[in-house]
Amino acid sequence: MLNWLSQIASITLFNLRTIPERKGAALAAAVGIAGVVAVFVGVLSIAEGFRAAMKVSGADDAAIVLRSGADTEMTSGLSREETRLISDAPGIARTDHGPLASAELFVIINLPKRSTGTDANVPFRGVGQAAFAVRGDVKIIEGRAFEPGRNEVIVGVGAARAFAKLDVGGKLRLGQNDWSIVGIFSGAGGAAESEMWTDAAVLQPAYNRGDSFQSVYVRLKSPSAFREFKDALTSNPQLKVKTLPIADFLAEQSSMLTGFIQNIGIGIAVMMALGALFGALNTMYSAVAARTREMATLRALGFGTGPVIFSVLFESLALALMGGSMGAAAAYLAFDGFKAATINWQTFSQIAFAFAVTPGLLVQAILGAVTIGLIGGFFPAIRAVRLPIAAALREL
Repeated sequence: MLNWLSQIASITLFNLRTIPERKGAALAAAVGIAGVVAVFVGVLSIAEGFRAAMKVSGADDAAIVLRSGADTEMTSGLSREETRLISDAPGIARTDHGPLASAELFVIINLPKRSTGTDANVPFRGVGQAAFAVRGDVKIIEGRAFEPGRNEVIVGVGAARAFAKLDVGGKLRLGQNDWSIVGIFSGAGGAAESEMWTDAAVLQPAYNRGDSFQSVYVRLKSPSAFREFKDALTSNPQLKVKTLPIADFLAEQSSMLTGFIQNIGIGIAVMMALGALFGALNTMYSAVAARTREMATLRALGFGTGPVIFSVLFESLALALMGGSMGAAAAYLAFDGFKAATINWQTFSQIAFAFAVTPGLLVQAILGAVTIGLIGGFFPAIRAVRLPIAAALREL
Protein backbone atom coordinates (compact mmCIF):
# COMPACT_ATOMS: atom_id res chain seq x y z
CA MET A 1 0.00 0.00 0.00
CA LEU A 2 2.78 2.45 0.91
CA ASN A 3 4.54 1.69 -2.38
CA TRP A 4 1.27 2.24 -4.27
CA LEU A 5 0.67 5.60 -2.55
CA SER A 6 4.28 6.58 -3.16
CA GLN A 7 3.84 5.88 -6.86
CA ILE A 8 0.70 8.02 -6.99
CA ALA A 9 2.47 10.90 -5.24
CA SER A 10 5.53 10.69 -7.53
CA ILE A 11 3.57 10.64 -10.80
CA THR A 12 1.11 13.31 -9.62
CA LEU A 13 3.92 15.69 -8.67
CA PHE A 14 5.53 15.05 -12.04
CA ASN A 15 2.26 15.84 -13.85
CA LEU A 16 1.64 19.02 -11.83
CA ARG A 17 5.17 20.27 -12.47
CA THR A 18 4.69 19.96 -16.22
CA ILE A 19 1.46 22.02 -16.25
CA PRO A 20 3.37 25.26 -17.08
CA GLU A 21 4.53 23.57 -20.30
CA ARG A 22 0.85 23.14 -21.20
CA LYS A 23 -0.30 26.45 -19.75
CA GLY A 24 -2.47 27.39 -22.72
CA ALA A 25 -4.67 24.29 -22.61
CA ALA A 26 -4.62 24.17 -18.81
CA LEU A 27 -5.64 27.82 -18.51
CA ALA A 28 -8.46 27.30 -21.03
CA ALA A 29 -9.87 24.45 -18.93
CA ALA A 30 -9.55 26.39 -15.67
CA VAL A 31 -11.16 29.51 -17.15
CA GLY A 32 -14.01 27.46 -18.57
CA ILE A 33 -14.73 25.96 -15.18
CA ALA A 34 -14.37 29.39 -13.56
CA GLY A 35 -17.02 30.72 -15.92
CA VAL A 36 -19.42 27.94 -14.96
CA VAL A 37 -18.93 28.62 -11.26
CA ALA A 38 -19.26 32.40 -11.66
CA VAL A 39 -22.52 32.14 -13.62
CA PHE A 40 -23.94 29.51 -11.28
CA VAL A 41 -23.16 31.58 -8.18
CA GLY A 42 -24.20 34.85 -9.79
CA VAL A 43 -27.62 33.68 -10.93
CA LEU A 44 -28.48 31.77 -7.77
CA SER A 45 -27.31 34.68 -5.60
CA ILE A 46 -30.30 36.57 -7.02
CA ALA A 47 -32.67 33.93 -5.67
CA GLU A 48 -30.81 33.81 -2.34
CA GLY A 49 -30.96 37.59 -2.00
CA PHE A 50 -34.64 37.76 -2.89
CA ARG A 51 -35.46 34.97 -0.46
CA ALA A 52 -33.44 36.69 2.26
CA ALA A 53 -35.26 39.99 1.68
CA MET A 54 -38.62 38.26 2.12
CA LYS A 55 -37.51 36.23 5.14
CA VAL A 56 -35.90 39.01 7.14
CA SER A 57 -39.23 40.65 7.89
CA GLY A 58 -40.72 37.45 9.21
CA ALA A 59 -40.45 37.76 12.99
CA ASP A 60 -41.40 34.62 14.91
CA ASP A 61 -43.97 36.47 17.01
CA ALA A 62 -45.68 38.33 14.15
CA ALA A 63 -48.67 37.24 12.09
CA ILE A 64 -50.86 38.49 9.26
CA VAL A 65 -54.62 38.10 8.85
CA LEU A 66 -56.27 38.05 5.41
CA ARG A 67 -59.69 37.34 4.03
CA SER A 68 -60.28 33.61 3.80
CA GLY A 69 -59.23 32.32 0.35
CA ALA A 70 -56.95 35.28 -0.42
CA ASP A 71 -53.43 34.45 -1.63
CA THR A 72 -52.09 38.00 -1.47
CA GLU A 73 -53.02 41.28 0.18
CA MET A 74 -54.21 42.51 -3.22
CA THR A 75 -56.99 39.91 -3.29
CA SER A 76 -57.99 40.33 0.34
CA GLY A 77 -60.60 42.61 1.89
CA LEU A 78 -61.63 43.34 5.48
CA SER A 79 -64.16 45.77 6.94
CA ARG A 80 -63.36 48.08 9.84
CA GLU A 81 -65.53 45.96 12.13
CA GLU A 82 -63.61 42.86 11.17
CA THR A 83 -60.27 44.56 11.85
CA ARG A 84 -61.62 45.60 15.28
CA LEU A 85 -62.60 42.02 16.11
CA ILE A 86 -59.17 40.83 15.02
CA SER A 87 -57.43 43.45 17.19
CA ASP A 88 -59.45 42.34 20.23
CA ALA A 89 -58.50 38.66 19.84
CA PRO A 90 -56.48 36.93 22.58
CA GLY A 91 -52.79 36.33 22.03
CA ILE A 92 -51.97 39.82 20.72
CA ALA A 93 -49.35 41.82 22.60
CA ARG A 94 -50.62 45.03 24.15
CA THR A 95 -49.19 48.30 25.40
CA ASP A 96 -50.67 51.27 27.23
CA HIS A 97 -51.75 52.58 23.83
CA GLY A 98 -53.67 49.44 22.91
CA PRO A 99 -53.12 46.18 21.00
CA LEU A 100 -50.14 45.85 18.68
CA ALA A 101 -52.28 45.44 15.57
CA SER A 102 -52.11 47.44 12.36
CA ALA A 103 -55.02 47.36 9.91
CA GLU A 104 -53.49 48.07 6.51
CA LEU A 105 -54.35 49.00 2.96
CA PHE A 106 -52.18 48.04 -0.01
CA VAL A 107 -52.26 49.74 -3.41
CA ILE A 108 -49.89 49.71 -6.37
CA ILE A 109 -48.65 52.93 -7.98
CA ASN A 110 -46.38 53.67 -10.96
CA LEU A 111 -43.13 55.58 -10.58
CA PRO A 112 -40.16 56.03 -12.94
CA LYS A 113 -36.97 54.11 -12.19
CA ARG A 114 -33.87 56.16 -11.51
CA SER A 115 -31.75 54.05 -13.87
CA THR A 116 -33.98 53.88 -16.95
CA GLY A 117 -36.83 56.33 -16.44
CA THR A 118 -39.37 53.63 -17.27
CA ASP A 119 -42.37 53.21 -15.00
CA ALA A 120 -42.61 50.29 -12.59
CA ASN A 121 -45.00 49.19 -9.87
CA VAL A 122 -44.30 50.36 -6.32
CA PRO A 123 -46.27 49.20 -3.24
CA PHE A 124 -48.00 52.09 -1.45
CA ARG A 125 -49.13 50.95 1.98
CA GLY A 126 -51.51 52.60 4.39
CA VAL A 127 -50.71 51.53 7.94
CA GLY A 128 -52.06 51.94 11.46
CA GLN A 129 -50.31 53.76 14.30
CA ALA A 130 -48.97 50.46 15.68
CA ALA A 131 -47.21 49.51 12.41
CA PHE A 132 -43.72 50.39 13.65
CA ALA A 133 -44.15 48.43 16.87
CA VAL A 134 -45.67 45.46 15.02
CA ARG A 135 -42.74 45.21 12.56
CA GLY A 136 -40.11 45.98 15.18
CA ASP A 137 -37.28 46.40 12.67
CA VAL A 138 -38.52 49.53 10.85
CA LYS A 139 -36.40 52.59 11.67
CA ILE A 140 -36.44 56.16 10.33
CA ILE A 141 -32.96 56.87 8.94
CA GLU A 142 -33.63 60.24 7.30
CA GLY A 143 -36.27 62.88 7.98
CA ARG A 144 -39.15 61.91 10.26
CA ALA A 145 -42.20 59.68 10.47
CA PHE A 146 -45.46 60.78 8.83
CA GLU A 147 -48.08 62.47 11.01
CA PRO A 148 -51.48 60.72 11.21
CA GLY A 149 -54.20 62.46 9.24
CA ARG A 150 -51.83 64.29 6.90
CA ASN A 151 -50.83 63.60 3.30
CA GLU A 152 -47.33 62.59 4.26
CA VAL A 153 -45.29 59.64 3.06
CA ILE A 154 -42.22 57.79 4.28
CA VAL A 155 -40.25 55.74 1.79
CA GLY A 156 -38.32 52.49 2.21
CA VAL A 157 -34.62 52.83 1.54
CA GLY A 158 -34.78 50.28 -1.28
CA ALA A 159 -37.59 52.16 -3.04
CA ALA A 160 -35.79 55.49 -2.55
CA ARG A 161 -32.68 54.02 -4.16
CA ALA A 162 -34.51 52.47 -7.12
CA PHE A 163 -37.11 55.10 -8.03
CA ALA A 164 -37.02 58.76 -8.94
CA LYS A 165 -38.98 61.52 -7.13
CA LEU A 166 -38.67 59.79 -3.74
CA ASP A 167 -36.21 62.13 -2.03
CA VAL A 168 -37.04 63.67 1.35
CA GLY A 169 -38.70 67.03 0.83
CA GLY A 170 -40.15 66.05 -2.53
CA LYS A 171 -43.82 65.97 -3.52
CA LEU A 172 -45.88 63.46 -5.49
CA ARG A 173 -49.30 63.54 -7.09
CA LEU A 174 -50.88 60.16 -6.32
CA GLY A 175 -54.53 59.25 -6.51
CA GLN A 176 -56.53 62.38 -5.76
CA ASN A 177 -53.95 63.96 -3.48
CA ASP A 178 -50.58 65.68 -3.38
CA TRP A 179 -48.21 63.94 -0.99
CA SER A 180 -45.12 65.20 0.84
CA ILE A 181 -42.19 62.85 1.34
CA VAL A 182 -41.03 63.42 4.91
CA GLY A 183 -38.79 60.48 5.71
CA ILE A 184 -36.87 57.39 4.60
CA PHE A 185 -36.90 54.20 6.64
CA SER A 186 -34.97 50.94 6.79
CA GLY A 187 -36.40 47.52 7.55
CA ALA A 188 -33.33 45.34 8.17
CA GLY A 189 -33.14 44.55 4.46
CA GLY A 190 -36.70 43.17 4.33
CA ALA A 191 -39.56 43.57 1.90
CA ALA A 192 -40.83 46.70 3.68
CA GLU A 193 -37.82 48.61 2.31
CA SER A 194 -39.42 48.41 -1.14
CA GLU A 195 -42.61 50.15 -0.01
CA MET A 196 -44.01 53.62 0.65
CA TRP A 197 -46.02 54.13 3.84
CA THR A 198 -48.66 56.58 4.91
CA ASP A 199 -51.62 56.75 7.28
CA ALA A 200 -54.28 54.22 6.22
CA ALA A 201 -57.04 56.69 7.10
CA VAL A 202 -55.60 59.14 4.56
CA LEU A 203 -54.94 56.54 1.85
CA GLN A 204 -58.51 55.18 1.91
CA PRO A 205 -60.32 58.27 0.52
CA ALA A 206 -57.44 59.03 -1.86
CA TYR A 207 -58.11 55.75 -3.66
CA ASN A 208 -61.85 55.49 -3.01
CA ARG A 209 -61.47 52.52 -0.69
CA GLY A 210 -64.23 53.63 1.66
CA ASP A 211 -63.78 52.07 5.09
CA SER A 212 -62.08 48.88 3.94
CA PHE A 213 -58.70 47.33 4.63
CA GLN A 214 -56.88 44.36 3.16
CA SER A 215 -54.85 42.90 6.00
CA VAL A 216 -54.08 43.15 9.69
CA TYR A 217 -50.53 42.77 10.91
CA VAL A 218 -50.20 41.82 14.58
CA ARG A 219 -47.44 41.32 17.13
CA LEU A 220 -48.15 38.35 19.40
CA LYS A 221 -47.29 37.93 23.06
CA SER A 222 -44.91 35.16 22.03
CA PRO A 223 -44.49 32.71 19.12
CA SER A 224 -46.44 30.12 21.11
CA ALA A 225 -49.45 32.48 21.25
CA PHE A 226 -50.08 32.03 17.54
CA ARG A 227 -52.27 28.95 18.05
CA GLU A 228 -54.47 30.75 20.58
CA PHE A 229 -54.79 33.75 18.28
CA LYS A 230 -55.59 31.69 15.20
CA ASP A 231 -58.16 29.50 17.00
CA ALA A 232 -59.93 32.59 18.35
CA LEU A 233 -60.33 33.99 14.83
CA THR A 234 -61.33 30.78 13.05
CA SER A 235 -63.92 29.96 15.73
CA ASN A 236 -65.52 33.42 15.53
CA PRO A 237 -68.64 33.18 13.29
CA GLN A 238 -68.37 36.90 12.50
CA LEU A 239 -65.05 36.39 10.75
CA LYS A 240 -64.03 34.55 7.60
CA VAL A 241 -60.29 34.96 7.69
CA LYS A 242 -57.05 33.04 7.49
CA THR A 243 -54.04 33.64 9.70
CA LEU A 244 -50.40 32.99 8.88
CA PRO A 245 -47.10 33.66 10.61
CA ILE A 246 -45.40 36.50 8.75
CA ALA A 247 -42.45 34.25 7.88
CA ASP A 248 -44.74 31.70 6.19
CA PHE A 249 -46.66 34.40 4.34
CA LEU A 250 -43.51 36.02 2.96
CA ALA A 251 -42.11 32.63 1.94
CA GLU A 252 -45.30 32.01 -0.07
CA GLN A 253 -45.03 35.42 -1.71
CA SER A 254 -41.49 34.74 -2.87
CA SER A 255 -41.83 31.08 -3.87
CA MET A 256 -42.73 31.59 -7.53
CA LEU A 257 -39.89 33.98 -8.35
CA THR A 258 -37.19 32.17 -6.37
CA GLY A 259 -38.20 28.86 -7.94
CA PHE A 260 -38.05 30.35 -11.43
CA ILE A 261 -34.64 31.96 -10.85
CA GLN A 262 -33.21 28.75 -9.41
CA ASN A 263 -34.46 26.67 -12.33
CA ILE A 264 -33.08 29.13 -14.88
CA GLY A 265 -29.79 29.41 -13.01
CA ILE A 266 -29.32 25.65 -12.80
CA GLY A 267 -30.25 25.25 -16.48
CA ILE A 268 -27.69 27.85 -17.59
CA ALA A 269 -25.04 26.35 -15.31
CA VAL A 270 -25.68 22.84 -16.66
CA MET A 271 -25.27 24.02 -20.27
CA MET A 272 -22.06 25.86 -19.41
CA ALA A 273 -20.86 22.89 -17.38
CA LEU A 274 -21.16 20.66 -20.45
CA GLY A 275 -18.96 23.08 -22.36
CA ALA A 276 -16.44 23.20 -19.52
CA LEU A 277 -16.52 19.40 -19.29
CA PHE A 278 -15.61 19.04 -22.95
CA GLY A 279 -12.88 21.61 -22.42
CA ALA A 280 -11.50 19.64 -19.48
CA LEU A 281 -11.67 16.40 -21.48
CA ASN A 282 -9.81 18.02 -24.37
CA THR A 283 -7.17 19.41 -22.02
CA MET A 284 -6.58 16.10 -20.28
CA TYR A 285 -6.58 14.11 -23.51
CA SER A 286 -4.00 16.53 -24.87
CA ALA A 287 -1.95 16.20 -21.69
CA VAL A 288 -2.08 12.41 -21.85
CA ALA A 289 -1.28 12.33 -25.58
CA ALA A 290 1.73 14.63 -25.08
CA ARG A 291 3.13 12.37 -22.38
CA THR A 292 2.22 8.98 -23.81
CA ARG A 293 5.84 7.82 -24.01
CA GLU A 294 6.56 9.17 -20.52
CA MET A 295 3.66 7.23 -19.02
CA ALA A 296 4.57 4.11 -20.97
CA THR A 297 8.14 4.41 -19.66
CA LEU A 298 6.82 4.69 -16.09
CA ARG A 299 4.68 1.60 -16.57
CA ALA A 300 7.66 -0.27 -18.09
CA LEU A 301 9.71 0.67 -15.02
CA GLY A 302 7.12 -0.96 -12.77
CA PHE A 303 4.62 1.79 -11.96
CA GLY A 304 1.11 0.34 -11.72
CA THR A 305 -1.92 1.32 -13.76
CA GLY A 306 -3.72 2.53 -10.63
CA PRO A 307 -1.16 5.23 -9.80
CA VAL A 308 -1.19 6.43 -13.42
CA ILE A 309 -5.01 6.73 -13.39
CA PHE A 310 -5.05 8.57 -10.08
CA SER A 311 -2.26 10.92 -11.17
CA VAL A 312 -4.30 12.04 -14.19
CA LEU A 313 -7.41 12.44 -12.02
CA PHE A 314 -5.52 14.53 -9.47
CA GLU A 315 -4.16 16.77 -12.21
CA SER A 316 -7.66 17.30 -13.58
CA LEU A 317 -8.95 17.90 -10.07
CA ALA A 318 -6.23 20.50 -9.43
CA LEU A 319 -7.22 22.41 -12.57
CA ALA A 320 -10.89 22.21 -11.58
CA LEU A 321 -10.21 23.49 -8.07
CA MET A 322 -8.13 26.33 -9.45
CA GLY A 323 -10.88 27.29 -11.90
CA GLY A 324 -13.62 26.83 -9.30
CA SER A 325 -11.79 29.00 -6.79
CA MET A 326 -11.25 31.71 -9.41
CA GLY A 327 -14.92 31.66 -10.38
CA ALA A 328 -16.15 31.65 -6.79
CA ALA A 329 -13.88 34.57 -5.85
CA ALA A 330 -14.94 36.55 -8.92
CA ALA A 331 -18.64 35.90 -8.25
CA TYR A 332 -18.32 36.92 -4.60
CA LEU A 333 -16.52 40.16 -5.43
CA ALA A 334 -18.88 41.02 -8.29
CA PHE A 335 -22.26 40.00 -6.89
CA ASP A 336 -22.35 39.82 -3.09
CA GLY A 337 -24.30 42.80 -1.76
CA PHE A 338 -25.12 44.13 -5.25
CA LYS A 339 -28.33 46.16 -5.00
CA ALA A 340 -31.12 45.41 -7.44
CA ALA A 341 -34.89 45.41 -7.82
CA THR A 342 -37.21 42.99 -9.56
CA ILE A 343 -40.91 42.38 -9.86
CA ASN A 344 -42.59 39.93 -7.53
CA TRP A 345 -44.97 38.07 -9.83
CA GLN A 346 -47.35 37.27 -7.00
CA THR A 347 -47.95 40.93 -6.10
CA PHE A 348 -46.82 42.52 -9.42
CA SER A 349 -44.81 45.07 -7.48
CA GLN A 350 -41.11 45.87 -7.35
CA ILE A 351 -39.00 44.37 -4.56
CA ALA A 352 -35.60 45.86 -3.79
CA PHE A 353 -33.02 43.37 -2.56
CA ALA A 354 -29.30 42.65 -2.47
CA PHE A 355 -27.61 39.69 -4.15
CA ALA A 356 -26.47 37.19 -1.51
CA VAL A 357 -23.45 34.97 -2.19
CA THR A 358 -23.78 32.59 0.74
CA PRO A 359 -21.17 30.07 1.96
CA GLY A 360 -23.53 27.24 1.04
CA LEU A 361 -23.78 28.56 -2.52
CA LEU A 362 -19.99 28.73 -2.82
CA VAL A 363 -19.65 25.18 -1.51
CA GLN A 364 -22.18 23.92 -4.09
CA ALA A 365 -20.29 25.68 -6.86
CA ILE A 366 -16.91 24.27 -5.81
CA LEU A 367 -18.38 20.77 -5.58
CA GLY A 368 -19.74 21.22 -9.09
CA ALA A 369 -16.28 22.24 -10.30
CA VAL A 370 -14.77 19.17 -8.63
CA THR A 371 -17.33 16.96 -10.37
CA ILE A 372 -16.44 18.48 -13.76
CA GLY A 373 -12.75 17.91 -13.00
CA LEU A 374 -13.20 14.28 -12.00
CA ILE A 375 -15.32 13.44 -15.05
CA GLY A 376 -12.96 15.38 -17.31
CA GLY A 377 -9.98 13.41 -16.06
CA PHE A 378 -11.51 9.96 -15.87
CA PHE A 379 -11.64 9.02 -19.56
CA PRO A 380 -8.17 10.36 -20.41
CA ALA A 381 -6.85 8.43 -17.41
CA ILE A 382 -8.39 5.22 -18.73
CA ARG A 383 -6.85 5.89 -22.14
CA ALA A 384 -3.43 6.36 -20.55
CA VAL A 385 -3.37 2.82 -19.15
CA ARG A 386 -5.21 0.95 -21.93
CA LEU A 387 -2.62 1.77 -24.57
CA PRO A 388 -0.12 -1.15 -24.87
CA ILE A 389 3.31 -0.26 -23.49
CA ALA A 390 5.16 -1.30 -26.64
CA ALA A 391 2.89 0.79 -28.86
CA ALA A 392 3.04 3.76 -26.50
CA LEU A 393 6.86 3.72 -26.45
CA ARG A 394 6.90 4.03 -30.25
CA GLU A 395 4.63 7.14 -30.26
CA LEU A 396 6.24 10.51 -30.87
